[in-house]
Formats: sequence, structure tokens, C-alpha cells
Amino acid sequence: MTAPSRVIVVGAGLAGLMAARELTAAGSQVTIIDKGRGVGGRMATRRVESSAGTAIFDHGAQFFTARSDEFRRLVDQWITDDVVVEWCRGFGGDDGHPRYVARYGMTSLAKYLATGLDVRTSSLAFGLARHDSTWRLTLDDASTFDADAVVLTCPIPQSYSLVANTDVELPSELIMTDYERTLGVLAVLDRPSRVPPPGGLQNPDDVFSWVGDNFQKGVSPVSALTLHANPTWSLENWDTAHDDAHAALLAAARDYIGDAEVIESQFKRWRFATPMRLWPDPHWIDASGSLVLAGDAFAGPKVEGAVTSGLSAARSLLV
Repeated sequence: MTAPSRVIVVGAGLAGLMAARELTAAGSQVTIIDKGRGVGGRMATRRVESSAGTAIFDHGAQFFTARSDEFRRLVDQWITDDVVVEWCRGFGGDDGHPRYVARYGMTSLAKYLATGLDVRTSSLAFGLARHDSTWRLTLDDASTFDADAVVLTCPIPQSYSLVANTDVELPSELIMTDYERTLGVLAVLDRPSRVPPPGGLQNPDDVFSWVGDNFQKGVSPVSALTLHANPTWSLENWDTAHDDAHAALLAAARDYIGDAEVIESQFKRWRFATPMRLWPDPHWIDASGSLVLAGDAFAGPKVEGAVTSGLSAARSLLV
């Protein structure tokens, strides 16, 4: 296989990191660009200081399963390296499928995967242009990066905005990919929550898609709840004033908070939380074979899907 000499990967989430690792192993010089302050994308972990101490929240992806043989092998290696541990085998019962978490919060898995890679964070990709057989990516500070191939792993609307002024024609069905929205709250409590063991509830009522107790999960040293509203509630309340939506979610969570007091809380919005429709293949590549789109709109908005899509995108460039 021949690897492109220089590759730019936009997005330092799991898809981007796995693509970069695969291409680096094949001999490419890879630069990863991400607008965030750190790596991980939706593999997000946040620390909140409070009177109870430092609360730690997984506030994006909460856990993952492993269904394919290739992904199981990767997870086994992560377990061996003490990066990943098994949390439980179901919520409200044992269904036989292990749920895995990163030992020190989900971001720690992304940091592990980024080790040894050239990652430029706090760097916003602004424009993409083709120059003969190469690509030039321009950042919002006017700095540029040249490469033989580009992998875009950001949400489809953001990827489309980068290629809109090039000669690349994305399929209309791909351009029209829309995303569900998510509103959420991170709440530090002064005592244990009422969330039953093992500390997670999926779709427990008509407001929440997820209620997670980060203390029971083993992530936080103090009681800390992650609360994700479901897509319907989030859409209906997307334009509600920040403070009002924040208060409404805390009120709706009273059964899970129990008699504890909320001593600190933060309100979160995710505009591109979950793709409503998936592209039928784990990546899309343009006719030149040098521009690839990957990410959660391809192999699915789960950890395994992101990994699968990133690997597939990288392998499509190895000819």
C-alpha cells in the first residue's frame, strides 16, 4: 500500500484520531486541526469546582459497547493498557453486553489515542482549496497547511462549508443530513443521588434520554449528575432562555436528585448532537481519491461507529 505523504485531518474526535493513527502507521505525515481546546470531540470530560470538591463529569459520550471483532480487539488492548474498564452490563438488568468507560473520564481515551500525533487545538479550519493535485487548508488566523489528502470528520454542515467553494460535489443526500439537538445539565450534589446502581438510566421519562451518576460510574470523587434531555424536549425548548431551560431541566430531574441539594450546575447545548440519517457507507471519498468525509454521520453516532468510520476513511487513502 502507498500512503499519501502529507495528510490534514480536521477534527480531533475519535474518527479523526483513529484516521490519523492509521495513516501515521502507514507512513503519512499527519496534522490534525481542531477548533476545541482539547481533543476528544463528544468524548468530553469536564471538571467543576464546588464546595463539595472537584466534580468530574462525562458530559458527551457516556459509555460504549463493542460488537465487531476488530473493535473488540482494540478495546482489549485499551483494557490491557489500563485506559478502559468495564462499567456494567446493562441498566436495570444484565443483558450480557459490557458497557465500557475510560478510567479517568471519556476524554482520557482520546488523549491516549492522540499520544504521538501532531494535534493543533484551538485552531479553526476556515477554508479549503485545491491546487492542482494538492490541498490547502486555511485557518481563521490566515495560517495555511498544504497536504496531498484531507480527511474531514466534523459534522456534515461544517464539512460542507469547507468544501463549498471547491470543485468537490457532495451528494445532495449527504448535504441534507440534519442533526438532533441536545440540551443538558451538569449538577454537583451535596450527597448521593437517587439514581439506582449501576448509576445510569436510559430514556427514563418523557424529558431525559440519559441520567448518569458520575460518582457511581467511578469518574467523580463527589456526587455529580449528567442530565441529557431527549431530542424532542431539546428541540421544543431550544429557543427557551438559557436560565429558564436550565431551571426546567433541574426541576424535571428532582426524582433523580432526591433529597440532595444542587450546589453547582452548568447548562449545555449541543447543536449537532446526533445525525438523523446515516450515510450507507462508513466514509465518503471524492472522485480524486484525496478528500474523505467521515464521522458520526457515517458508521453511527457511537464510539464504535466513530472508530470504524475513521479507520475506513484512512484505509480509503491507502492505495
